Amino acid sequence: MSETIKEIKSRLIAALQPSVLEILDDSAAHKGHLAADSEQGHFTVVISSTHFVTLSLVDCHKLVYQALGDLLPRKIHALKIKVIK
Repeated sequence: MSETIKEIKSRLIAALQPSVLEILDDSAAHKGHLAADSEQGHFTVVISSTHFVTLSLVDCHKLVYQALGDLLPRKIHALKIKVIK
């Protein structure tokens, strides 16, 4: 597991206590898109949390982005979020 995935996981668990959390590194599908020495990556997060129950999909995404904070765009170039309610 990459250090970035570990950090994403840690931050989301701390902030949202998810009942479902899957983090996929999609970077290989985007080779050539970023500089060869770039530390940034493309990721998909599949997440479910009781924090999402009364929120709109947009507000759920906002909570995920808030939890990840400065990882965007330092370590995360692109993030796909799949919320399970």
